[in-house]
Amino acid sequence: MKTTLITGGSSGIGAALAKRLVADGQAVAVTGRDKARLARIPGVLHLPGDSTDYDAVLDAVTATVKEYGRLDHVVASAGFATHDRLTETDPDRLRDMILTNVLGPALLVKAALPALRETRGRIVLVGSVAGFIHSPGNMYSVTKWAVTALAENTRMLVTGDGVGVTLIAPGRVDTPFWPDGPPAGPALSGDDIAGTIAWGLAQPPGVDVNTVVVRPTGQPT
Repeated sequence: MKTTLITGGSSGIGAALAKRLVADGQAVAVTGRDKARLARIPGVLHLPGDSTDYDAVLDAVTATVKEYGRLDHVVASAGFATHDRLTETDPDRLRDMILTNVLGPALLVKAALPALRETRGRIVLVGSVAGFIHSPGNMYSVTKWAVTALAENTRMLVTGDGVGVTLIAPGRVDTPFWPDGPPAGPALSGDDIAGTIAWGLAQPPGVDVNTVVVRPTGQPT
């Protein structure tokens, strides 16, 4: 039975993925800062913790391997946006976003790599279309450009160990990422992106799908 650890899995894409993998018969561990929301995800190992705290991330990896005996996949899904421009954003919120969106995935790779080398597993980083397209003063976009770079840097680091790396870069998705709902226009669902991630994880040995950009039909940029 394959085992997947998802960071930021208490809501949105991470929660949708956790439910999908459990339904497919996989073992799933999920981290998140909100213990109450995390507890509402059924059938998974609940691991409350901060994805920007290396000790917490390492503890989550250790707990997953202890519970299930192996680790096949990790998915870095934790992330958020301040939804404002650099000139208007609160510096503390900006710092939290950069740490969550960039440091968090890097710490997950570092913590999980020894276990993934043993299983020749896979790493999925959830990026964004914003990681390929600039917009004025958009620091969320800057963090996702960093994730795009991290995915390729990581692939080069681990491909010789038989570990796969996939960047999933969604367009507009209707999830709690948008406090007031997504902007007007077409949007994907969390389940849509969960299906794409599950497809990437299910690739046969020796197949490494590296970058997948997924937009709703009708989204022009």
